[in-house]
Amino acid sequence: MQTDLIIIKEYCRQSHVDPSFIISLEEDGLIDIQVVDGERYLPVEQLGDLERFVRWHEDLSVNIEGIGVIHELMGRMHDMQRELDRMRRELRLFHADYRNTPEEY
Repeated sequence: MQTDLIIIKEYCRQSHVDPSFIISLEEDGLIDIQVVDGERYLPVEQLGDLERFVRWHEDLSVNIEGIGVIHELMGRMHDMQRELDRMRRELRLFHADYRNTPEEY
């Protein structure tokens, strides 16, 4: 299975992003870079994360460590929201079952 890859050097040139910023993101484990024949590539599925990190860095002046913290917290919030949605669905099912159960007094 071939993964679509973006040449980091080209992305940086077109987006006016410093390549060292992308290397720093990789060093902190925020993105994965693949090296093929000495050229660095980013998997296409990580492009959304990279663009979000670039915006946080450039628009909000968030450093690499801050980007890592924000990314982690947003991931946790997303997980908690999914858990809350699951619990609401279960509660609705429980409530519907309870209302349809004859009273046994």
